[in-house]
Amino acid sequence: MSSPPAKARKILVAVAWPYASGLRHIGHVAGFGVPSDTFARYHRLRGNDVLMVSGTDEHGTPVMVAADAAGESPRETADRFSALIREDLRDLGLSYDLFTRTTTRTHYRVTQDLFRTLYEKGYVLERETLGAFSASTGHTLPDRYIEGTCPICGFADARGDQCDNCGNQLDPTDLIEPRSKIDGTAPVFKETKHLFLDLPAFKEQLTAWIEGNEGWRQNVRRFSLNFVRELKPRPITRDLDWGVPIPVAGYEELFDKRIYVWFDAVIGYLSASVEWAQNRGTPDAWREWWQNPEAEHTYFMGKDNIVFHTVIWPSMLLGYGSGGEYGAGRGDLELPDNVASSEFLTMEGKKFSSSRGVQILVRDFLSRYDPDALRYFLTIAGPETQDTDFTWAEFVRRNNDELVATWGNLVNRTLSSAHRNFGEVPTPGPLTDEDEALLADVAAAFESVGRLIEGTRFRSALQEAMRIAALANAYLAEQAPWTKLETERERAGTILFVALRVVDSLKILLLPFLPFSGQRLHELLGYDDVVAGPLDVETVDEDGVAHDVLTGRYDSWSGRWEPSALPPGQALRAPAPLFTKLDPGEVVADELERMEAAAR
Repeated sequence: MSSPPAKARKILVAVAWPYASGLRHIGHVAGFGVPSDTFARYHRLRGNDVLMVSGTDEHGTPVMVAADAAGESPRETADRFSALIREDLRDLGLSYDLFTRTTTRTHYRVTQDLFRTLYEKGYVLERETLGAFSASTGHTLPDRYIEGTCPICGFADARGDQCDNCGNQLDPTDLIEPRSKIDGTAPVFKETKHLFLDLPAFKEQLTAWIEGNEGWRQNVRRFSLNFVRELKPRPITRDLDWGVPIPVAGYEELFDKRIYVWFDAVIGYLSASVEWAQNRGTPDAWREWWQNPEAEHTYFMGKDNIVFHTVIWPSMLLGYGSGGEYGAGRGDLELPDNVASSEFLTMEGKKFSSSRGVQILVRDFLSRYDPDALRYFLTIAGPETQDTDFTWAEFVRRNNDELVATWGNLVNRTLSSAHRNFGEVPTPGPLTDEDEALLADVAAAFESVGRLIEGTRFRSALQEAMRIAALANAYLAEQAPWTKLETERERAGTILFVALRVVDSLKILLLPFLPFSGQRLHELLGYDDVVAGPLDVETVDEDGVAHDVLTGRYDSWSGRWEPSALPPGQALRAPAPLFTKLDPGEVVADELERMEAAAR
């Protein structure tokens, strides 16, 4: 008797929210985008219930600064960039269940409920503080828009909230020679009244929780433990007129104070889940992830956002518990199980900088190169656990020597020979030890690659899949079925049958990383269904107000995380290259010229 199928796991994939203040570059999607999608696609193939949520972060100073520069209102700027970012993420194949916005009515309601509940429970303190304001515009300057020298370690580019070099928590007034990141002027400090989250109240719980998560990436765990040693109350309101109104007495009537953008942005993971459930007509479905102790929560971001996901957001969740309108006494909101933070990606040895022209916008890249080529590079050579450098020469080398020469070559030589000589998947004769060994290696890779993806070790997982592709290339070279077509046709067909099964299995092993070429290969192998289909932009009506979201119909996708069962006799379609070989000299020269022109 066969064993019953494993129970589907509830997997929350919580993806950092990109600011709707400008277009995103490839350094951004190296942190929050490609890793999260790889993880989500894998779990869908495993048959697990995935909820992948995020959206554009539209409040606070970043959007206001961009709006001032464009002569627009913050709403107009947010609308414009939200649409453009949504297009870029769709074209890169990021398979969100819901990619929404922080300007929705649902987000306002959820944010205000959490804020109000924390306030009523005594976790929000009122304090007089020195607020930082821009000398040129008079607008408030959030801590992250102020830089200066760290008074503790002397790091010259410490931020107004923390020093990335030594990890200590700071206030803007602590910095030596503070300056605005926007225009370089010294900030003006004024007395102002604000509300603070009482982080020290959660110190013991946070410390025990972080220490217990031994499976986290070490950079995340070390940074977080260092941060919680000396917690201070954190301001969660700002002197702004663009953001979520503050829902407590004495503040709700003020037009020039709003909830701090970083407080409302992390709540977006919850509010987007609530909105997703509402859009499906199942308004309580989000609780299966958020109030279910068996659900698994993994967060994806760049390393500059670690503290918000390992200290501040967990404190908010601990304080809220099962209270408020959304907790409804039905169970505590679940904490993150894993925080998969990537390091930084530089470009040709320089830090990405929009103002200095040191960037490669996602949409510009995709206008010239295949999305799977970018996804491959950011996984195999990206900043998973350490800062790494993007160079055009290395991008071309990886594309040509690995994607084209290893995986693309295996697919092309296998399908070309089988299609030309059989037109279908050949019926095999007896399998040799070599045939069986290769099929066993491929079958075992579903366990090894899957285990690495689950551990967010994406580079190692992709390397393991490519190792199998190299084994298959060696098998084909050794068995040389094209030399046996005249004298040993059955054996030639058997070799090609094995190779086609291996290609079909590798298609699935690589699908989380390379969905676009995976779907094309699926069709070349004679299938008519979808393993990685297009994503959808849909218009949602929310209390009579419409907004667009990115989503997909993933239940209709057919792929499963298991070895191929490609049937003999299935008709094959005429093969076509999966990847484009690039001219090294031409690409490098053209792209470096573009980079120099942008910097001028």
